[in-house]
Amino acid sequence: MAFVRFSSMILVCFGLLAPLLAQSGGTFTLETRANYRDSDELSLPIAFPFPDDFLPPGAERGSLNTPDPGSHGEISRISLTIHQAWSARAQAKFKLDTIDKYDRNPTTDDNKIDIDEAWFLYGDFVAEDQAQSASGWYLKFGKMAKFERQNDRRSEGYGVLSTAFNRFEDAGIELGAQIGNHFYVKGSFTVGNPVFFRDTNALAGDNGTDAGNPANGANPQPELGSGFPIFYDADLEDYDFDEPETGIALGLKFGDVAAGNVVNLMAFAYNRDLRDTVDMTGSFYGGDLDLLNGVAEELGPAFAGGLPIEGRKKEEFGVNLWVYWGQFTAFAQYVDQEQASLPRDGFEIEAAYTIELPLLGAVAGKPILPWLRPAFRYSEITNDYAGNARIYPAPSVWWDWRKTDYALNALLYPGLLLTLEYSDNQFLLPVGWRNADETVISLGWKWNRGWGDHAAERN
Repeated sequence: MAFVRFSSMILVCFGLLAPLLAQSGGTFTLETRANYRDSDELSLPIAFPFPDDFLPPGAERGSLNTPDPGSHGEISRISLTIHQAWSARAQAKFKLDTIDKYDRNPTTDDNKIDIDEAWFLYGDFVAEDQAQSASGWYLKFGKMAKFERQNDRRSEGYGVLSTAFNRFEDAGIELGAQIGNHFYVKGSFTVGNPVFFRDTNALAGDNGTDAGNPANGANPQPELGSGFPIFYDADLEDYDFDEPETGIALGLKFGDVAAGNVVNLMAFAYNRDLRDTVDMTGSFYGGDLDLLNGVAEELGPAFAGGLPIEGRKKEEFGVNLWVYWGQFTAFAQYVDQEQASLPRDGFEIEAAYTIELPLLGAVAGKPILPWLRPAFRYSEITNDYAGNARIYPAPSVWWDWRKTDYALNALLYPGLLLTLEYSDNQFLLPVGWRNADETVISLGWKWNRGWGDHAAERN
């Protein structure tokens, strides 16, 4: 119901503002992603003593499995975005995702339509890739990306760090100020994304689906495998501010406004209390403390204490570095977190370089294959705690992880982007490092039309 109220509010606001469109400008964008995905097949037995009727037909013990191994063709997302600007200081954005296969969790049963962003902004907002030239302030409210998130990844996939900490938008208020040409500060008051778990490759996996629920019949068989899940900040399920999250960031920028070169360093921190539970769409598992507590409520007190949790505090701090210098871009992030006294930390580094190509030809006055962009990303997470695998059924949440992504982007034609990506995804078991690698070839098509002051923006 909260989702309906929030959606209705945003749509009504856009409707009320519609008469202003002729006085200003904006863009309408339609985007889709078609993918070829090849995922390594891997099945690892676990020590958790599932009752016999909880196991799939023919299985003698539980296991973690690649969600959907082998080669597959799929459309992962179709997005519609409306961006409206009434002036340099007043703008709004609405983004709707459909299908959303790589974000859905569980993959089979989660919502297939999602309001990705819906926000209004007033003031002197300066993006992370822009240099500052004066003091100013801004106010932003709605559903929006966190201020430390990398919003221009150079690949289709995510690193393990960006999966865990800031993949999804939060909802609330963000207030920021630029102080001169170099310093800035930001603060936020938001709902706080629920803690859940998912695989680190393209598909989240099926955990807690109706098809896998033993209450619906003995020996259930989920449509997809569980994956090898890690704890992460999931997409919002409601807009409840009972346990809000507060955030703060301090930043330092150097750059050349005219040349577009920017070096941006930011420190940030977040704090909130975990909720007792969060209803996760499509899963009978609950989020936040419900997930951390494991299955004691369902199977009895003998299964309590699978994770060494204490309290309900969720705290994290981190440091970001963005570099935009000519054809070169780089992003680095470090995060240190404790949630219910479970400590972990990690870092992520991405670098990319755009290679402009000589004119190979043109169609309708637009160049064919104007550039290539190779990209490299390394990420890792270290969990400084261990659980009891005979009591907690997902031991992957305390494994250490490292992931290396290699990508090549090719702009085939304005609005048509081809991305070739290989992920070397590793996790540490008592017997050593194991792999769950994946190849994704993605073809992205983007069509946009502008109006008013932005009428020239089209492809």
